[in-house]
Amino acid sequence: MTMKLPVVRLLSLATAASAPRYAAAFSPVGLRTSRTATVATRLRSTVASASESAAAVDGGGYDYDLLVIGGGSGGVRASRIASGHGAKVALLESRLFHGNKPEYSAIGGTCVNVGCVPKKLMVFASRYPGEIREMEGYGWKGATEGTFDWKTFLENKNQEITRLNNVYQNFVLKNAGVEVIEATGTLAGPNSVSVHTTATGETSLVTARNILIAVGGWPFKPDIPGIEHAITSNEIFYLEEQPKRIVVVGGGFIALEFASIMDGLGSDVTLMYRGDLFLRGFDQDMREHLKEEMEGNSGIDLKFNTDPKEIVKKDDGTLLVIDQEGNEVECDAIMYATGRKGKIEGLNLDAAGVHTEGSFIPVDEYSRTNVPGVYAVGDITDRIALTPVALMEGHRLADTLFGGMDRPVDHEYVASTVFTTPEIGTVGYTEEEAAAKFGDVDVYKNRFRAMKHSFPKSETYSLFKLIVETKTQRVVGCHVATDGAGEMVQGVAIAIKMGATKDDFDNTIGIHPTSAEELVTMRTPSYYYRGGERADLP
Repeated sequence: MTMKLPVVRLLSLATAASAPRYAAAFSPVGLRTSRTATVATRLRSTVASASESAAAVDGGGYDYDLLVIGGGSGGVRASRIASGHGAKVALLESRLFHGNKPEYSAIGGTCVNVGCVPKKLMVFASRYPGEIREMEGYGWKGATEGTFDWKTFLENKNQEITRLNNVYQNFVLKNAGVEVIEATGTLAGPNSVSVHTTATGETSLVTARNILIAVGGWPFKPDIPGIEHAITSNEIFYLEEQPKRIVVVGGGFIALEFASIMDGLGSDVTLMYRGDLFLRGFDQDMREHLKEEMEGNSGIDLKFNTDPKEIVKKDDGTLLVIDQEGNEVECDAIMYATGRKGKIEGLNLDAAGVHTEGSFIPVDEYSRTNVPGVYAVGDITDRIALTPVALMEGHRLADTLFGGMDRPVDHEYVASTVFTTPEIGTVGYTEEEAAAKFGDVDVYKNRFRAMKHSFPKSETYSLFKLIVETKTQRVVGCHVATDGAGEMVQGVAIAIKMGATKDDFDNTIGIHPTSAEELVTMRTPSYYYRGGERADLP
């Protein structure tokens, strides 16, 4: 016999009427089709039918139609949509407010608490000095960058994240009829979960016809001497003092974004990456362009082919980072951004027979695990680790299970942004991927100094690039490095997702004067590929 859990009564706050729209979550790697096709083939089974959807809400003696473990983007969206379709839904999240160690995250998940939202706020803060430096060229005299107050920023950031925690609890979920329980969940079988209440430590057993695992990911740190002194993208949002000198380790978007942020906020930044060039998986031209911009327009010390082998904490509290060649860098903080793993610890997946690959849960195109009735969405599935993608996966799962619809996930032409300075906005295939997939491809690109930077004579350049499949003339890739690239590419992504051709772009009248008009004024290919081999124009 199962025991009913006491529900955490969520208090409405008048200050939080609705959640603002924030740009996407940390950001992208492998944003085309990535692992989806392989996983889907491996786990493919019959499509959930309308009759199965009806069965999903047929009580059958279960406590819930859907029990969600994890209150991040995917879990919250699936819960809300499922409840809207008439399902009885409960969601488990270990914390309802951010900042609690060791979880750090809370309701809203990584994105809201220690991901895209606070990161983007930091991005905004970090860009003001650059704006001020260009003011004199526009006639403003005497403007200075001032002094950045880390504590003031964190206080304001914490207030905003607390507000969003309340929005998710009281408006997004409570108003949708979702039962929110401040607890963790451990599988006790394919249709049962042991629920460990955070406040009391008590454990109760609940049953559900369908279980959704949406616990997200966790920063990875390598096992080297002194690694306990390193921070990650969790802790950096709660440091009491701004590090004057910081080493960032990694070559993905998280590492580059925080290197840019801390540089803009006035810290001395060293970026260490074990490879030849960062942002593996992105378009090669974008990777090289960002390297040039960082070298020419930032104070970041880029160290490629460099990997720390030891971290030593000195008596005065400072850190000494020693690389594999014996070189030493002294700093006040070292941040690791060397990938993320699935947060499967403590889920007891074996109890239900759920298959895992490493720390991730493989699923098919309907987010089904190998166990009927057990599903997974978001970063735990190792598909595309982006907030909007998790939202899509959770929404489509709920529609399929409870809405009588057939909605597999769709991971092709997913737009994203790397929030460095300058930003990189991207959607679709890279040049290298397009050449390999389509064979015949036309490449359009242009590098120029934007009007905003040209007037004060700043040596900051933009790069625009379109990838076109020759046979159909469909635009299959767009890559932009410039101010506001994310805002720009979001609009372009709609056209590319709809199958727009190069003629469609050419027939669109540009907005002048803007940098974005470059997307509809590039008329002649820079070069092309035939049979997958590059050929320059005569």
